[in-house]
Amino acid sequence: MPKPEVSIIIPAFNEGDSIGEIIKEIFRLYPEFEIIVINDGSTDNTGEIAKEAGAVVYNHPYNIGNGAAVKSGIRIASGEILVFMDGDGQHNPEDIERLLEGFPDYDMVVGARSRGQHASWHRALGNRIYNRFASYVAKFPIQDLTSGFRAIKSELAQSLLYLLPNTYSYPTTLTLGVLRNGRSMKYVPIEVKVRKKGESKVKLFRDGVRFFMIITKICALYSPLRIFLPVSFFFFLLGLCYYLYTYFSWGRFTNMSALLFTTSIIIFMMGLISEQICQMRFERSEGDRFI
Repeated sequence: MPKPEVSIIIPAFNEGDSIGEIIKEIFRLYPEFEIIVINDGSTDNTGEIAKEAGAVVYNHPYNIGNGAAVKSGIRIASGEILVFMDGDGQHNPEDIERLLEGFPDYDMVVGARSRGQHASWHRALGNRIYNRFASYVAKFPIQDLTSGFRAIKSELAQSLLYLLPNTYSYPTTLTLGVLRNGRSMKYVPIEVKVRKKGESKVKLFRDGVRFFMIITKICALYSPLRIFLPVSFFFFLLGLCYYLYTYFSWGRFTNMSALLFTTSIIIFMMGLISEQICQMRFERSEGDRFI
């Protein structure tokens, strides 16, 4: 059997009402594609419907998480290009072709939602804040950090597999991992549909904190000084301001000013050490790749 060029990976948890229609529509548009549904411990008939529709079904014995389902899909997919999409019917299968138009020039292509297509105003505001923060970390204008509709080269997804979490924040990790590895990425505008049933499983506060921690972790992993340098500068500026205040008020240099300046220097030096460790790790991984 020839290796399919494209594998569609659909993580699904209790999506029995929509999964069958999605699979049939994808096969109608792209009959040569491989469709993999990861049934993440559903308590309904999601797995049976997906299998009857013609998809390859991989079952998790219990609900592990959306990211874990994506990782299982990456491991078993045979396509050279992997397309991730949700199983709730929000993503239009016709847009898959628009994602694939970016290959082979780009390593990953992401479908970007417009500002008005988020579930609520606070979700939209949160996404804008995290997009700005992630853009600073990645040095790239990120339009939609949490979009789950994307296509990526299989070899790149495999290389980033160890970084991906088991939760809904896998798009965040994948985006930052691709950019900080020096690979190319492109955004294409898409329209998302209203969920046919139920509500989003992403919680604002819980997953918002998780997104922040993941962005910080990826930044520390790939470019530590992007974190350490601003923190060091903050303590230095705080120490300077406090020194000027005490000098003009009492005409002396206080222990608190000394502590703040010392903290600034220590954080800066820790950043330099982390940067060197990061560089050595990359040199080692690149060397292993050519052995």
